[in-house]
Amino acid sequence: MITENISIHLLLLSVLAGYLMGVVSGLIPGLHSNNFALLLVSISPVLIESGIPAVYIICMILANCITHTFHDIIPAIYLGVPNSDMALAVLPGHQLLLDGRGPEAIRLSALGSAGSVIVSIILLLPFGFLLYTIYPLIQDYIGWILLFIAVLMIVTEKGEYTPGQGSFTRYRHMSYAFMVFMMSGLLGIFAFGKENMASSLFGSDSPSILLPLLSGLFGASQLIVSLTTDSVIPPQRTSLITLPAHRTIRAITSGSCAGSFVAWLPGVSSSVATLLAELVGRIHRKNDPGKYAASEDPLDEAREFIVSVSGVNTANAVFGLFVFFFIGRARNGAIVAISSFLEPSAISISIILILLCVVILASIFSYYSTIKIGNIIHLFMEKIDYRKLSIAVLAGLVIMVTVFTGVFGTIIFLMATSIGLLPSFMHVRKSNAMGVILLPVILYFL
Repeated sequence: MITENISIHLLLLSVLAGYLMGVVSGLIPGLHSNNFALLLVSISPVLIESGIPAVYIICMILANCITHTFHDIIPAIYLGVPNSDMALAVLPGHQLLLDGRGPEAIRLSALGSAGSVIVSIILLLPFGFLLYTIYPLIQDYIGWILLFIAVLMIVTEKGEYTPGQGSFTRYRHMSYAFMVFMMSGLLGIFAFGKENMASSLFGSDSPSILLPLLSGLFGASQLIVSLTTDSVIPPQRTSLITLPAHRTIRAITSGSCAGSFVAWLPGVSSSVATLLAELVGRIHRKNDPGKYAASEDPLDEAREFIVSVSGVNTANAVFGLFVFFFIGRARNGAIVAISSFLEPSAISISIILILLCVVILASIFSYYSTIKIGNIIHLFMEKIDYRKLSIAVLAGLVIMVTVFTGVFGTIIFLMATSIGLLPSFMHVRKSNAMGVILLPVILYFL
């Protein structure tokens, strides 16, 4: 049994190791928890031969994944370099940043992530029952469900309002969203079809083409936009959360439910789940405008959105684990890595309890460290040249892509960066670029 002779000390050390990896991957733009997960899988034979059982490697991978979802809001707000999961948090986070409330934005994100862990654990049993009941009935229609989600993303695109333009402006933004979705989707089809052309300087047999795709679409493109707008970080002040309790609870709940919904759908990221949560919030505000109009702070909507998107991000990671427990399907990179050590048939109550403890411990550590880093990072940012830092990060992304995916990956990266620039200039949501994954998956299932 994989859970025999568990050492509490080694368990805590493995959680701590995974937590530290998650902090690093969360704070460094372009680096994802999947990178560490794949690294741990590749060196696992050496670790196991050294006397470290597979269960502790699993714990490190899971702790890394959960910790990453807490800390990746920090570069998303202060550097404008989100990964695909946090892309939607950038604009609301920058609204608070420009108002001198960057630390509050980080605190809100930590609260959303921590709250979603609690909600996810509460929903464990009903979610499992729902999966057992519904999934066998709809698995043949997943392609159509994904197509519906893609259409929903496009038709709900409103863009920015321009005074003096007519009501047909929104259809122009829909066409822009469709263009971004299709261009990124066609790039994804091409890149995944030629993935064997990617080569790593480290001799990896299967370098991930997702690295140049997502780094270009959501990382380098945002950095370039920041460089062209002469971004300046204003003085920041540390403040407590002022978002009303009912809006905080609603944001956490809607984010957790949206994250759980997409966790069992292939190719659907947390950013898409956030759109669903946003639509629910929009309907709620429309049905009860008095409650929200009474808010004295115009930034409350941005605060609520940050809580929701962070909740989605973490809940998606937690529910991804539950999906693997219940139906044996791995829906994200970390769970794919875990599945290489743990077969669904070998899952027992004891391993579930151990991994739930890992989730809780990693979440507690991450909650406090995210707030602590968020309270002091602006002091560091005020002392450096933002433009030089952005250029350095951009150069780091290029080097990382070249090292891990070779010349072909670099070409894909440049193409992805070009497409990633379009949403900023077309004034549509950057999440439309998730067509890079959605379109290939839709075509696969249909």
